[in-house]
Amino acid sequence: MATFKACVRKQRADGLWPVYIRVTQNRKVGYLRTDKMVNNKGLAGGEIIDPYVMRYCIDRIIDYTERLNRIDSANWTLQEVMEYLLNGDEDVSFSAYARVHIDKMINAGQERNAKNYKLAVRSIEEYAGSNELTFSRMTSTFLNAWISSLAEMKRRKEMYPVCIRQIYKAAVREMNDSERGVVRIKFDPWPKVEIPRADTPEKRAITPEECRAFFSAPLPESKFKSPLNELARDVAMMILCLGGINTIDLYELKKKDYKNGIISYCRAKTKRARADNAYIEMRVPPIIKPLFDKYANTKDDDYLLDFHTRHTTSDSFNCNVNTGLKRLCESMKIKRYCCYTFRHTWATVAQNDCGASIAEVGFGMNHSMHNVTKGYVQIDFTPAWELNEKVVDFIFFSSEASRKVKQKVEVFERISESLPD
Repeated sequence: MATFKACVRKQRADGLWPVYIRVTQNRKVGYLRTDKMVNNKGLAGGEIIDPYVMRYCIDRIIDYTERLNRIDSANWTLQEVMEYLLNGDEDVSFSAYARVHIDKMINAGQERNAKNYKLAVRSIEEYAGSNELTFSRMTSTFLNAWISSLAEMKRRKEMYPVCIRQIYKAAVREMNDSERGVVRIKFDPWPKVEIPRADTPEKRAITPEECRAFFSAPLPESKFKSPLNELARDVAMMILCLGGINTIDLYELKKKDYKNGIISYCRAKTKRARADNAYIEMRVPPIIKPLFDKYANTKDDDYLLDFHTRHTTSDSFNCNVNTGLKRLCESMKIKRYCCYTFRHTWATVAQNDCGASIAEVGFGMNHSMHNVTKGYVQIDFTPAWELNEKVVDFIFFSSEASRKVKQKVEVFERISESLPD
């Protein structure tokens, strides 16, 4: 076990001697500085004789000894002993740890998830009224009250608490060491915290009839060479004709990902959470090949399409596309569409009008289904291509009414037959 002794080391220019606690562990020596000073009268033969300073140092040494007695530190290094004595009972800053944790996520390539974590930390700090929130303050009462303040927020009331819980648990794993008796975070409030479920999102899909009307409507006139409205409609067409691809995956496509009319990529949203890296291949239908030519990247870099030349990040690209869609909908005097409208529409038309099962829709959209099986099988993505082409054909190359419209007509006909003459 470590041994301790009060001592001085070097006299300052003003004649005072800073007081240290010398720590010896396995024949290695270190020094813990105190806030005490002595002058030459407080020393005799290099030893401290000032009674007030000695009393303080003895109390500090007793405290250090008692803390080390509670754990097995025999095999610790000197640095580990000193770090434990300096920080072991310190009230740890959750805010400081969260910032480090988020930086690690960004460095690991999880920028999109890191943004949600940042927003969650900002939310709980605003509620606490401090950007230096400590772990000791994060009791179950405090956390439940904070979560209650999010009650009116559809998704955030679940997402933010889950993010905070993940940071908290990571800190416990990193800072606490039960084998050595090191417990810097003293309690776990989460068993007494109730995290609500996010509200079920509104169904965003539109009918094939609405799709046909949207893509056939004339674009509003614009004085710009590359109007946002035109970009938005072109990107919406790509999403709808590529199995509901996400805008980030369109933005990130590389030249090497497009071969023989097929794009191959790992879905950005889930690739780090799946054993198969969320890999998928999709054949590009002829209807949107002109768009691939229109937005082809001619610069000497890796990107397949030139979206990165106008938009610095995938988020700004997505935001601008949604802004363009909003303007288009306003000009057409229809309800507002967004990028997800066309992803949801692909799934709905595939299931309702093309006879696909839920599993087939999930496969076509690259959802995380049967990941264990995927680890053993060389996946053939042809079924996803064929389903995608059925959706494209139904919407753009037929005038057949959608199931939803047919059902309305059938109901009206049945009611009409029962009406008196």
